[in-house]
Amino acid sequence: MKIDVPLTAELRAIAEAVAVLEAAGFDGVQTVETGHDPFFPLLLAAEHSRRLELTTAIAVAFARNPMTLAAIGNDLNGYSGGRCILGLGSQIRAHIERRFSMPWSHPAARMREFVAAMRAIWANWYRGEPLDFRGEFYQHTLMTPVFTPKPSEAGPPRVFLAAVGPRMTRVAADVCDGMLVHPLTSVAYLRENVSPIIEAGLRERGVARAAFALSHAPFVVSGRTEESFARNRAAVCERIAFYASTPAYRGVLEKHGWGELQPELNRLSKQGRWQAMGALIDDEMLETFAVVGEPGAIVPELRRRFGGLVDRLTLDFEFADAAERGALIRALAGRAG
Repeated sequence: MKIDVPLTAELRAIAEAVAVLEAAGFDGVQTVETGHDPFFPLLLAAEHSRRLELTTAIAVAFARNPMTLAAIGNDLNGYSGGRCILGLGSQIRAHIERRFSMPWSHPAARMREFVAAMRAIWANWYRGEPLDFRGEFYQHTLMTPVFTPKPSEAGPPRVFLAAVGPRMTRVAADVCDGMLVHPLTSVAYLRENVSPIIEAGLRERGVARAAFALSHAPFVVSGRTEESFARNRAAVCERIAFYASTPAYRGVLEKHGWGELQPELNRLSKQGRWQAMGALIDDEMLETFAVVGEPGAIVPELRRRFGGLVDRLTLDFEFADAAERGALIRALAGRAG
């Protein structure tokens, strides 16, 4: 199992941060597209590290187009020597249409075509195949020499896809190199709803499961003091409530009989009542979606829940000091020393 860590978006802090993270033994760093661009930090991380894998988790695909992301991913993968993982997500209709002013429709079908279009572009750049991609949502039919990049030895990046529901999960299995499991995913949902779809898609595609990566960023609640534990617990409850308020994630709640909570959380979210939403997350729900315990219990529980089920975990071990991080990473990843 590989262990990744979220990377700060503060560009001036990247060089020092990646040196510390690489020395601690993390396998990779991940950026998220919230208030900052997800690629700039990874470019600096590539420059100041030697082995860390660099993942966008996620970059919003539908805020861009296949040509744009094909170029960015290719450049970053070449510069980093093959360490880039282009992690994509669809976002939701409101953000795509109202925040990005971009078209939204049929997200799973659109994402399948988006990835296929990028692969057609890379096939043109690396194998000289004519660029003649004509889909329902994207058309790429022009590539002249002046706009064709020189192929890098690293080749194009790996592509991971964030998915929750069965349709997008199947897209990940059919056309991607890995899947980014949403934090609001229980072990039962992962084992009974996600894994069978992935395995079926890979079988039909003729790809071994070992060649495909499931990457998960589970919630963790811990702390060295009662105060820090309570603060962390409240923050995680509010995050769970925030995600659970989105209709797209109702299926995960219904798996455990909590489907009727989603409309109430959605109502409160529209009123901006974030603390009230968090208060609706009881202990059973918290422990279903989060690993909860004292610092010494976290790694054993992570191994029990996710060992053999996922291939990468994203954790910051914020409850541990710098000296402890290395030992925790080695213990969780099953490494000697």
